[in-house]
Amino acid sequence: MRMLAAVMYQQGLPTPYAESQPFHIEEVEIDGPNEGEVLVEVAAAGLCHSDLSQVAGLRKRMLPVVGGHEGAGVVREVGPGVTKVKPGDHVVMTVATGCGSCRYCVNIKPALCERISVSRSQGVLPNGMRRLSRNCEPVFHYSGISSFAQYAVTSPNALIQIDSSIRLDVAAMFGCAVVTGAGAVFNTARLRPGQSAAVIGLGGVGLNAVMAARVAGASSIIGIDLKDEKFALARELGCTHTISARDPDAVQTIKDLTRGGVDFCFEISGAKPAMTMANAITCKGGEVICVGLGATTDMYHYAHALLVGEEKAFRGSLMGGGLAERDIPMLLRLYRDGRLQVDRLMSRTMKFDELNRSLDLLDRGEVVRQILLPNG
Repeated sequence: MRMLAAVMYQQGLPTPYAESQPFHIEEVEIDGPNEGEVLVEVAAAGLCHSDLSQVAGLRKRMLPVVGGHEGAGVVREVGPGVTKVKPGDHVVMTVATGCGSCRYCVNIKPALCERISVSRSQGVLPNGMRRLSRNCEPVFHYSGISSFAQYAVTSPNALIQIDSSIRLDVAAMFGCAVVTGAGAVFNTARLRPGQSAAVIGLGGVGLNAVMAARVAGASSIIGIDLKDEKFALARELGCTHTISARDPDAVQTIKDLTRGGVDFCFEISGAKPAMTMANAITCKGGEVICVGLGATTDMYHYAHALLVGEEKAFRGSLMGGGLAERDIPMLLRLYRDGRLQVDRLMSRTMKFDELNRSLDLLDRGEVVRQILLPNG
């Protein structure tokens, strides 16, 4: 079957992306689904900072590749042996899943699954197969999803069935932004009522962390960003205070507000200055929850004696550190109850021809979450 898809042939192209055109909108052949595979008609796909990282070449991928790792759609066909979903089911597409049987999956850490990590680095599905091509030449899968396309063949493990009454453009955000940001609060930090939190980076993931911290009962939630324009929405969604990362007195102000620092700081950007601030504003015995990814080769520095003397902890949180099959339905219930206002994070929807310009908007921090509608 032929379909339209956004194909990336080269990483590291310069900005503005509207001119360098990292994604080419082309007709691609998609095969399958074969045994243990599912064909999904993609209704919506979220544009994430992880996509910016891939375009910039911070983490290498097999090329050419159809982009997109967050999405939602409708199951159109299932291969032999698939029982988890059936044609007509509405699903969230997520990378926060594993093989289901390795030591990490058994210990409820599917995002750490080594089998899936290998297949993603090779640009293939978890079964080692590739179902995309163009003019008989191979095209690779992005994180086993490739949602920047009209259709996707993926593993049933990457799909979470949802109620058909939920808007698919909203549901798409639950595949990465929601499960990553809220999961960092609920699963990794396990924030308790009365504790304090700071969130550095108020994009799609960061604002989900803000909303989750409010649900968890945080006594104070401090939002930090380089863009003051984000503060109004952040306060509406749960921040008790908002502070510019450019403010030279920001660290001392936060320490004064929290009597020595926050219990948890959620660092979303992965930037070195942000990590330095996160360490500085976390109280003795507190934890820095590291959510943002920098370049693969980036090294971060800290004062080891101070880390020990103050009993702080740096803790990584990959894709929310939980179990997508459990967490996404729970997060959807919070959304339907009005406690996670995920729909308010959608800055705009777009068509294929707007994708590269949308990368520039995201790179400049002018939007929260943009949603691609591959089928209009």
